[in-house]
Amino acid sequence: MTAGSTESMPASHKSPLHDFLAPDSIAIIGASADPTKRGYKAMVGLIKGNYRGRIFPLNPKVPEILGVPTYASLDDIPGPVDLALICTPAATLPGLMAECGRKGVKGAVILASGFRETGPEGARLEQQVLDAARAGGVRIIGPNTSGMFNLHKNVNLLDLRNVKPGDIGFISQSGNMLLALVLEAEHNGHVGFSTYVGPGNQTDIGFNDYLRYLGEDEHTRVATLYVEGFRDGQRFLRAAREITPVKPVVVYKSGATELGKKAASSHTGALAGSYEMTVDVLKQVGVSVVRHSDQILPVAEGLALMQQARGKRVAVIADGGGQATITSDRLSDAGLELATLSEATRKRLAEILFAQASLANPIDVAGTSDADPEVLARCMEIVAEDDSVDAVFLVGMFGGYHTRFAESLLGGEMRAAEAMIELARRCGKPLVIYSLYAPVKPPALRRLHEAGLPVYASIEHAVKVLQALAERGLYLQRQHGLPLQESVAPREDMLAMFARAQNEGRDLYEFEAKSLLRAHGVAVAEEFVAHNADELAAAAAKFGEQPVAMKVVSKDILHKSDAGGVKLNLVGEAALRTAFDQIMTSCRAYDANADIRGVLVTPMARKGAEVIVGVVRDPIFGPVLMFGLGGIFVEILEDVAFRAIPLSRFDAEAMVDQLKGRKILAGVRGEAAVDKAALVELLLKVSSIVSAYPQLSELDLNPVIAYPDGLAVVDARIIINRAMMSV
Repeated sequence: MTAGSTESMPASHKSPLHDFLAPDSIAIIGASADPTKRGYKAMVGLIKGNYRGRIFPLNPKVPEILGVPTYASLDDIPGPVDLALICTPAATLPGLMAECGRKGVKGAVILASGFRETGPEGARLEQQVLDAARAGGVRIIGPNTSGMFNLHKNVNLLDLRNVKPGDIGFISQSGNMLLALVLEAEHNGHVGFSTYVGPGNQTDIGFNDYLRYLGEDEHTRVATLYVEGFRDGQRFLRAAREITPVKPVVVYKSGATELGKKAASSHTGALAGSYEMTVDVLKQVGVSVVRHSDQILPVAEGLALMQQARGKRVAVIADGGGQATITSDRLSDAGLELATLSEATRKRLAEILFAQASLANPIDVAGTSDADPEVLARCMEIVAEDDSVDAVFLVGMFGGYHTRFAESLLGGEMRAAEAMIELARRCGKPLVIYSLYAPVKPPALRRLHEAGLPVYASIEHAVKVLQALAERGLYLQRQHGLPLQESVAPREDMLAMFARAQNEGRDLYEFEAKSLLRAHGVAVAEEFVAHNADELAAAAAKFGEQPVAMKVVSKDILHKSDAGGVKLNLVGEAALRTAFDQIMTSCRAYDANADIRGVLVTPMARKGAEVIVGVVRDPIFGPVLMFGLGGIFVEILEDVAFRAIPLSRFDAEAMVDQLKGRKILAGVRGEAAVDKAALVELLLKVSSIVSAYPQLSELDLNPVIAYPDGLAVVDARIIINRAMMSV
């Protein structure tokens, strides 16, 4: 039962993981006759799971295990081996990897711990294992992994009981999280899994590789990941861009930060690496991010069944006013909208509901369904036919009417369930049901679930599913297929400027940073650098009666205002000379050894809305752009949006719309709205500049003043990446 279908994958797969995650032969190195050992449990899982391929247990001490003949070594095994499960200690791994390579083993699951997670010695051992595997062409799952299963291939190396085949692929760095989801799925009764892998240390195969595999796997309808840390975030984002248009991807990212907030010399650097940054860049590529672990399975199930909604407009049908109010609140919290029903729809509803029913969305049937639960299905059909509705949400006690009121209502509930199922088949819009009676699984709800209509015992879970459906639908409509901003062509004079700064052991001066922006099409006001007091006359002549600001130019004074290195609203040569003397005196007192190269004289910007634009090169996701409101909003509220570079135009527009304080930009208390198009163009130009200059490590444009008719870059700071300098 879906509101949209996944696109078909190419017949020939690209991922090499298919060769061993769906193996026709498995060697268990360290197979054991001891029921407490993993080498025994894996045998049990394969045999009881009716694995149809060949099993080769390796144990030179016993002739057979569970009736399967054992082998002393890989060399003794007749025929090929697709997958090796290695249950032996860490120290044995380098030699075993060499043996696997000689045998032609395609993939190895390494359960052992004791590698880089233990320190430098473990890291060296891990590298030896990787080197041996690569030399023999063996791919590694783990080490330090919980294992894997492929239930459609009857491969269950974890010997998990009561887990059923289904269409949710799950990659998890937590074995306990897998157990939690398996138990939750067992209680649900209708959810099953395709493939599970514990990536462990990701020594070889990372989340991006597993995502590509799940994207191509014909048995997986939604890829679901529990992530503690990405090894290569940029590759994951590239893989997600390819996979999310084909099938949904759900990620739960644990931890408030990726690497912790690092000490940084810019506002952007201080905010980078945050959990919110990770959420933003994942959503940028179409990933559905869940923030609570109990949302993982409901959202995965909902996306697997219904795929997407065309928008955020939800019609709510409720049989109680209190829950209708709660639902409205939760929809608003999730950024969803109550659909505005047409007059024709309201008229049709009025014809079948009691006079006291509320026909405004949310629709409260006001007791009409107490004696006739079939009316709920008719209401759902009416609102589903309204073009202003993107999804339908039934809230209340459907399924429990025969328990709450009269047993004779069971037939009506079953007929209503069949009508809902038929509606879902033909209307193409998600139908989501929350019921008070979901935990006890009455017949009508069991029938809905069996037919592929999700039923939830939590309003919050149901709303999160609706949010994920809407976000995916809008992503596919607006983002998928849009070109990413191309890099500008780097200019020789700008490369020389970076090289000069590197040679002098400094970052770019403000006027140099602005010259880089100006060179690539960003409108920056004309400025004047006065190296000494004698040049102030020329500065005064240049700007005439226009008020100017004066700022110290020094690689050693990063926070110019703190050092008394900024003077504002200056007019005329006399004022410039006085300000120059004051700046020099203050800055010398602030740092007697500071290397001061003069002052920058620049026109004062008129008042407007302050924003900040920044860039960092995140160690996980690469260059990331930040946009937010300036002043206290970035300092205290951290009201910012992040996107990985390069951006699409939709990315830039979404960054502006994402801010909680976006009403300030839209104009409040009589103020005119700022020029959103100019902000979007600035973000795109910054993206293209950063892509062209790997020498740029961090960038802060703070503040940028936004006006109804453009913007002004007031201050610019660029920190160079000395390790990546090239001219």
